[in-house]
Amino acid sequence: MVFRKLLCIALAAAGLLAVGVPALAQEGGEQDVVGTYLPGEGELTGKVKAKKDGSVTGFEKDGDACAVTIDIPETGFYDLVFTVRGLGGYKENYVWADGAQAGTLVARSDKAEDAAIRRVYLEAGAHEIKVTKYWGYIEWSALTVLASEPFDESIFDVSPQLVDPLATDNAKRLFSYLCDQYGKTIISGQYCDTGANGWENMKIAETNGGKYPAILGLDLGYYSQTGVDHEVEIRTTEQAIAYWEKGGIVTLCWHWLAPEKYITGTWYSAFRPEECKKLDLAAIMDGKDEEGLALLQHDIDNIAQQLLVMQDAGVPILWRPLHEASGAWFWWGAAGPEAYKKLYTMLYDTLTNDYGLHNLIWVWNGQDKDWYPGDEYVDIVGMDVYAGEHVYTSQIDQFLLNHGYAGSNKMVTLSENGTMIDPDLAVRDRAMWSFFCTWSGEFVLNDGVRKTYSEQYTDADMLTKVYNSDLVITRDELPDLKTYPIKDGG
Repeated sequence: MVFRKLLCIALAAAGLLAVGVPALAQEGGEQDVVGTYLPGEGELTGKVKAKKDGSVTGFEKDGDACAVTIDIPETGFYDLVFTVRGLGGYKENYVWADGAQAGTLVARSDKAEDAAIRRVYLEAGAHEIKVTKYWGYIEWSALTVLASEPFDESIFDVSPQLVDPLATDNAKRLFSYLCDQYGKTIISGQYCDTGANGWENMKIAETNGGKYPAILGLDLGYYSQTGVDHEVEIRTTEQAIAYWEKGGIVTLCWHWLAPEKYITGTWYSAFRPEECKKLDLAAIMDGKDEEGLALLQHDIDNIAQQLLVMQDAGVPILWRPLHEASGAWFWWGAAGPEAYKKLYTMLYDTLTNDYGLHNLIWVWNGQDKDWYPGDEYVDIVGMDVYAGEHVYTSQIDQFLLNHGYAGSNKMVTLSENGTMIDPDLAVRDRAMWSFFCTWSGEFVLNDGVRKTYSEQYTDADMLTKVYNSDLVITRDELPDLKTYPIKDGG
């Protein structure tokens, strides 16, 4: 490997490899270069075209792809480093290894930069690495394969101290349990708007032999004033308390419906910016729209009242507000990271200090480092991954990426998923997410036939494997979280 590394560096210096050897390797870093490949010499599909320098472009239509065959000298973990630029700025596309999705290739700007998919497990021999169009519009110049660095097990050493120093004992107990399990097991979860006995939970239990998810995911969206004004029947608070009393764990998100004043489309989808085009979060948070700030504060007041009921019932909450902000498909992310972070910290301060809500374990789910509000506001870093149908890979690259967002060791969780991950692959790759929480609807149930399990994303055999694995915690395997010992520092 050392010889190959020196050869690649020498070729780069001679100008024979114009791009592609990552800076780490060029500067004599610890990772060995296994090989460097020009995508223009690979197999091109659709509108993808090779340029004279060996780069490729044309990822514009569904089906556009470029596949490169690489040679791996010995079985192990490897980093796939793509030299790529986004044509027109930020772009995302899919990476596949031998037909299995290995990760998402992110081109962050229109300048050529290295983007890595880390810790891909490859056996000795030839392998096909393919990039397929998702967002499209990239120029891919080179692929460099590096031997992965040894996995750092210390990332699982997280402090049991919650960011809220006045956290309730039950919140401390739950977080102590999560800390004890982190790196050893993965806790199961399922979103189900109709609670413990909803169709999603019932179908999961029936399909896997009677085991229920340890975590129930619920949504507070209709407690927004817009939902209240439209007289939506809401039982989320009662469902959360009931699941806790059954011995389960509760996680809450909030599809925050915009105030009626700003809605330009359908009210029940007013968490999306195209349905509330009049809402300018930057103007609100900068003090240019005082009425808007008051309306948002009123919504927070509504949510606080529900959380207080849960706190009075002793329920600790894995609280995941303002999720997926960097995607800009929700209004709280549409104005950029600075406005979002101001809203996030205002929400934290209002709920924690003004309302005395201390049963919340704060799960940040911004999905980009630029949107991170700071370690003092975050207990757990969440990532939502929808990998596609029957893609059971561990998502180790996403796990490592999210671990790196915080300034100190924070627990990392798969806060939403479509397809299940194979627990055996998670252990092999060390992608030991604290918990997963599968989204509802089509990811569990057949469309139009709500009482039957859907295998569109996760086949029944894999579901059974996940829920019956010794590596996965189900509701019946949880300890008594009302008496669980609080860890030192918790």
